[in-house]
Amino acid sequence: MKVLVVGSGGREHALCWALDRSPSVNDVVVVPGNDGMEVSARVIGGAGDERGVRIVAEAEQPDLIVIGPEAPLVAGWADALRRDGFKVLGPGAAAARLEGSKAFAKEFMRRHGVPTADFATFDDLDAAIRHLEKVGAPIVVKDSGLAAGKGVTVADTLDEARTAVEAIFQEPDAQVVLEERLSGPEISVILLVDASGYAALPPSRDHKRAYDGGRGPNTGGMGAVAPIPMTAEESEALERQVVEPVMRGLRAEGIPYSGILYVGVMRTSQGFKVLEFNCRFGDPEAQVLLPLLATDAGELFQAVAEDRLTEVPVRLRHGAAACVVMAAPGYPESPMMGVPVVLPRTLPEGTLLFSAGLSGKPYVSKGGRVVNAVGLGATVAEAVRRAYTLVDAVKFEGALVRRDIGAGL
Repeated sequence: MKVLVVGSGGREHALCWALDRSPSVNDVVVVPGNDGMEVSARVIGGAGDERGVRIVAEAEQPDLIVIGPEAPLVAGWADALRRDGFKVLGPGAAAARLEGSKAFAKEFMRRHGVPTADFATFDDLDAAIRHLEKVGAPIVVKDSGLAAGKGVTVADTLDEARTAVEAIFQEPDAQVVLEERLSGPEISVILLVDASGYAALPPSRDHKRAYDGGRGPNTGGMGAVAPIPMTAEESEALERQVVEPVMRGLRAEGIPYSGILYVGVMRTSQGFKVLEFNCRFGDPEAQVLLPLLATDAGELFQAVAEDRLTEVPVRLRHGAAACVVMAAPGYPESPMMGVPVVLPRTLPEGTLLFSAGLSGKPYVSKGGRVVNAVGLGATVAEAVRRAYTLVDAVKFEGALVRRDIGAGL
C-alpha cells in the first residue's frame, strides 16, 4: 500500500523509516518533509499547510494518511480527510482537545478520576496573579494552548511564576493552568487507540530540559530511552489507575479516538499522576519506540485507522533504544539556521539517524532540533553508548547536545 506521512521533523522521519521497512508498504510519501528524509520516503516539500496536504492527498491517493504533529490534529485535519474518504491515523478535533487545551484535559481527568496534580484555570491575568499570591511557589505554570512542548514553566519563586503568567497573557484569548508541583521520575506512556480497544508500547522517558542534569529551559525534547524498568506490579497499577480511567472517560463522553495517545505520567510518592496528554507520538519517543516495533507498522497503523487494532498483535523486539538530539546552537530560544551539518558516510554499528531539520545539499540546519542519533542495544546502557558514538561522528559545529540521556537507568 501507499502511505502519506504529514510532518517534517524527526518523529515523522522515524515514521517514514518504520513504514518504508514494512512488508505491507511499497510507497512512502511525506509532506512537507525535510531534505534528510529522502533516504526513507519521497519528499514532496512545500508549505505543508492544510490546502497543500489536501492537494497532495488527492494527487497521490494514498491508502493511509499518518498525521505526525499535533497542530493539524487539533485543527481537525483528520476529520476533513476522513470526510473526503481517506483512511487516517490520527484523532479528530474533539479527541485532540486533550492536547489542544490543557484546561480541558485537566477537567476531563477530574471528571473521570484520573490521578493528576491539583490545579486552577484562569482566563484573566489579575485573577491568575491573585491565585499565585495566595498559594505561593513552587508552582507549575502551563499555557493551556499548544506551545510545541515548551509551554510549561516549573517556577521555583513567585517572581518566576508571575513572569511566566504575564508572558502567556501577552497572547489573545490566553488561558493559563496553575498547578501543584509534583516530584518524581517521569514516564511516557504511548498507546495505540481505536474503537476496538488499545495497546501499549513500552514505557519510555523523554528528557525535556535543555542542559545536563535537568537544568535550563524546557524544550521539545533532548533525548529519550526505552524501555524504562518497571515491575509487573507497577505496570498493572499504571494500567488500572491511569489508562483504564482515561479509556472509560473517552467512552463515557462519546469521544471517538483513532490514533496515538500519549500519556505523560509522573511516579510520585502518592502514586502515579498524569501530567499531560498528547494526541500523537512523542518526539523523540517515536524515535526509540518505532525501532523496537516488530509488528509491520503499515499493517498496524492501517488496523487502527479501520478500528481493527485488536486483530493485529503488537509484537516487540528484544533490547533497548536511545535517542540523543543534536539541536542548533542557540536552541531553544533562538536556534541558528544555516549551520553546516556533515553526516558520516557509514553509520556506526547498531545506530540509526533521523533527520529533524536538515536542508539543502550539502546539509545545513533548518530548525531547532536538527539530527536524532539513535542507538540500539541489548540494554539501555549499550543503546546509549551507541547513540553517543553516532553523535560524535556527526560534524555539527556548536550543536547543543545533552550528555546525560538515560543516566540513572
